[in-house]
Amino acid sequence: MALLEIRDLQTWFDTRAGVARAVDGVTLSVARGETVALVGESGSGKSVTACSVLRLIPRGSGRIVGGQVLFDGVDLLALPDAGIRAIRGNRIGMIFQEPLSALNPVLSIGHQIAEAIRLHRRVSEREAWARAVALLDQAQIPSAQRRVHDYPHQLSGGMRQRAMIAIALACEPDLLIADEPTTALDVTTQAQILDLLKALQTENGMGLLLITHDLGVVAEIADRAAVMYAGRVVEEGRVDALFAAPAHPYAEGLLASLTLEELAPGARLPEIPGTVPSLLDMPGGCAFAPRCAYAADVCRAQAPLLRQVGDSRRAACHAPLQAVQWAARPHARAQMMAREAA
Repeated sequence: MALLEIRDLQTWFDTRAGVARAVDGVTLSVARGETVALVGESGSGKSVTACSVLRLIPRGSGRIVGGQVLFDGVDLLALPDAGIRAIRGNRIGMIFQEPLSALNPVLSIGHQIAEAIRLHRRVSEREAWARAVALLDQAQIPSAQRRVHDYPHQLSGGMRQRAMIAIALACEPDLLIADEPTTALDVTTQAQILDLLKALQTENGMGLLLITHDLGVVAEIADRAAVMYAGRVVEEGRVDALFAAPAHPYAEGLLASLTLEELAPGARLPEIPGTVPSLLDMPGGCAFAPRCAYAADVCRAQAPLLRQVGDSRRAACHAPLQAVQWAARPHARAQMMAREAA
């Protein structure tokens, strides 16, 4: 049984212009010890999916209208408020996209970690504080005994992110959700954060749901990936299979964007024509059809279902790309050669 299983999740937002279907039928799973990356452009529904798992959608404007979120067999969407609070920050930890916004500016880092521990564990204040120091040390923050007294504004961006990781891991969760954990960090710090997440995952045996738009991060850390477009998963499967031969034209377009260093001098970077459709006015049929070079009449008339393509992938496409089609593209050949050389 999967640790986390999302089934046909639908999260909508009410706006003055109408209803925005930010997440519209997402199905996804994460096993214990597995890293699954949720990939896509900004606005594709990645972060809303993550927040829906923990029921952090703001009431009044947003609502989860359908689906199930099964965690260890229990539907989180059916739990009372007290039930989800007992799991949130305890068995499921979350690293938010903007640590400076997520951290309380008037409380020290140590206080915030200790507070997270005492909320879910029957320990004394001294024990919680000692655990906070140990967590900062585990998150590779130098001089943890001193830094535990610092406030968020006194830490660098990388250290704030490490502090967020420490808070998320305070109660040794079974599942960690990391929403763009390396955004706005320099390349060296990004690599350090990713190495830290991998090491902590191995040490704790937790599942990891990684939200990102960076395919380089996906290639480095993820076991499987789900590609989102306009609120839906359009392709899902093992990372090696997806990178070797994407089945969905949108995934093909995303992977083509990795080839800047492989282009001949003067050549243009491959791009996906058109723009992402408005969630308030989605086209009929496949949402990607207006931008797809392979679109046929059936694509514009009927939305494709996510179905099995080969042994290790699923794709929501009426005519999934074949490996020979992808390999025939010059940028694809360059990518595969670069991976083999690495």
